[in-house]
Amino acid sequence: MSFPRRVEAVIFDMDGLLLDTEIVYRAAMIEAGSVFGVAFTGEIYASMVGKTNPESAILLRELYGEDFPIQAYFERVWADVEDLLEAETKLKAGVIEILDHLDDLGLPCAIATSNGMVSVEKYLGRFDLLSRFNAVVANADVVRHKPHPDPYLEAARRLGVDPAHCLALEDSHPGVRAAHAAGMMTVMVPDILDPNEEMHDKCVHIADSLHVVLDLLKASA
Repeated sequence: MSFPRRVEAVIFDMDGLLLDTEIVYRAAMIEAGSVFGVAFTGEIYASMVGKTNPESAILLRELYGEDFPIQAYFERVWADVEDLLEAETKLKAGVIEILDHLDDLGLPCAIATSNGMVSVEKYLGRFDLLSRFNAVVANADVVRHKPHPDPYLEAARRLGVDPAHCLALEDSHPGVRAAHAAGMMTVMVPDILDPNEEMHDKCVHIADSLHVVLDLLKASA
């Protein structure tokens, strides 16, 4: 199997795709829920994957009421996240290998993430990876976030590549919707969320890992 069009650039999501962070965020939000006296579950977290903090705040208020202390809750979550990530942040399998292959091919690559640039620099900087990307589109770089196509369209603009010839790699449903809406060849590499029928319809492939994506790239070279 290969891709329907020539791949001229690759655009990566970050959390859950490059970094094994979603399980850390989930653990911190469940723990913070117990501190604030609410039952925050893995299922609730799954509904937030790929969303921004303001979007997640709306969902929390719907679940726990308008008086739920959103700011205090997130402060506790991020304090726990920092501690956990300091000890447990890992790259997802295949990251280095796929970046090496893109270097060999001379293909540019970018990141399109809903996270902030401070987090991007902190977490990817820990692995000395930032210099390996030609562009980074973070939360503040666009007005509309995933599932809107804006982050992916901006990444393609910065790379100077037609979106139709960009390969987008995503682990979340909102991310897949964004990349597909941008007109990109989209591959879902599932992490917390399993692919549903919509994901199969919007993706050119569902890949078990970045190693599988690498094999697809090699097959289409």
